[in-house]
Amino acid sequence: MFSRIALAKMIDHSILRPDATENDVLQYCDEAIEYHFACVVVLPYWCHAAERRLRGSDVKVGTVVSYPFGAVPTSVKVYEARQAMNTGATELDIVVNLGAVKSHDYSVVQRDLEEVVTTCNLAGLTEDGDDILTKVIIEVGLTTREEQTRVCRIAKAVRADFIKTCTGRGPRGVTVQDVKHIRQVVGREMGVKAAGGIRTIEQATALIKAGANRIGTSTGVSIVEAYDQSQGALTEEVLR
Repeated sequence: MFSRIALAKMIDHSILRPDATENDVLQYCDEAIEYHFACVVVLPYWCHAAERRLRGSDVKVGTVVSYPFGAVPTSVKVYEARQAMNTGATELDIVVNLGAVKSHDYSVVQRDLEEVVTTCNLAGLTEDGDDILTKVIIEVGLTTREEQTRVCRIAKAVRADFIKTCTGRGPRGVTVQDVKHIRQVVGREMGVKAAGGIRTIEQATALIKAGANRIGTSTGVSIVEAYDQSQGALTEEVLR
């Protein structure tokens, strides 16, 4: 068994509501510090405020790129990524170009992701740069298994760090079957972030067992509070 802190370190505490205020964002940051979450994911506008609040803690600043549809030119995605990193974000959740995916124009998908991910990876190599984690959002509710497989393979080829299941703005949330499929495609070397509609410890546990090693949720506090170490069904093996 493992501690609640180990579970918390698998959670991205996310506040992506369009009506979130600065006080809301700072509250999420304070909760993340208290519970030792991996990351607070905020809209790009709030990166600087989150970075100031989280400075000196063990919690990272995360944000989204081309949220929620991925439907901007690659140059705009690259600019968004650079701007996010310049304002303190070290974890970037990048929405794949869903229109290109649905058109099966995978050469466009690959060029798009390669430029953005490479920009992030190079930023992390600068003398004072932080390690930058990139997570490619494939929106499982709008893509077929075949499309998901193609995008996962592209994301792995361009050296993204994670596949993420949902933006939270799609037609449905994540399922255990989604995570199992993605894990099977990417193997053990790549991260899988389950997100979209995760509200309970039971959901989080099932998704981790299925192969997720990050959980994106706006209800991280209640999930961690509900975790009973003596009843937890997860083992350290799951975390590897």
